[in-house]
Amino acid sequence: MRFEDGLADAAARIGAGFDARFATLPDLPLHRAMAYACGGGKCLRGYLVMEGARVHGIPDALHPAMAIEAVHAYSLVHDDLPAMDDDDLRRGHPTVHRRWDEATAILAGDALQTLGFELCLAPEAHPDAGVRADLALSLARAAGAEGMVMGQALDIAAEAADAPLDLDAIVALQRGKTGALIGWAAEAGPRLAGADPAPMRAYADALGLAFQIADDILDVEGDADAMGKAVGKDEGRNKATFVSLLGLDGAKARATSLVDDACDALSPLGPEAQGLIGAARFVIARRT
Repeated sequence: MRFEDGLADAAARIGAGFDARFATLPDLPLHRAMAYACGGGKCLRGYLVMEGARVHGIPDALHPAMAIEAVHAYSLVHDDLPAMDDDDLRRGHPTVHRRWDEATAILAGDALQTLGFELCLAPEAHPDAGVRADLALSLARAAGAEGMVMGQALDIAAEAADAPLDLDAIVALQRGKTGALIGWAAEAGPRLAGADPAPMRAYADALGLAFQIADDILDVEGDADAMGKAVGKDEGRNKATFVSLLGLDGAKARATSLVDDACDALSPLGPEAQGLIGAARFVIARRT
């Protein structure tokens, strides 16, 4: 299956899964906000879970795919809050705290985070309880104080610092903020299959960094209407980015090189990895 078709199929299956899940909850602002936060995304992380699982012989990885999308949605809800990035738009719609209020947004994010672990630990995720525990433990590490949250904390600290970060510091920050959840998504397939995670780990390491460089490029070149969120915010904050340190052409070249590295890492998986290669190429070709 072509990457574009696989991504659309994954997004449809994940969306239907969330619809079914939220339909069982009371009709409260909290639950409506959770469903709202999970809608409209590309589901790239969920696709990486499902395609990585398929490549390793696991035909159904919907629960772990929903788990990473729930945790990712929580991170965006909180990242948009006034105390963080103070954004008004996400995916072309008002952010959760604008659509409801800050308290509802905080609680919706909290609930989406815990939903991610519930989905990892549900019997439907894998018949082996040990595998489910490994999924939840590794997701906790990727999402928490040594992963995504650490990266966000470093990002906030950098904005208050007297001097902008250098390239090594930005790489370290983004390996947490962006790369940690992408890494978990890529490694979920081999974890489910009990296979060697090394090829997918190397793939994700390069892919996560390329993804963030592409985001930095889009903040300079992107169209706000197409992206569904504000652009040009990094320059407005005098924030060090891959573009500010490498230049626009240098950042594009670095992203392309990283995508090549990601694709090369998949060579042990053979022709079955074409969808994952397509995902890597998509990261630097996307306009949103």
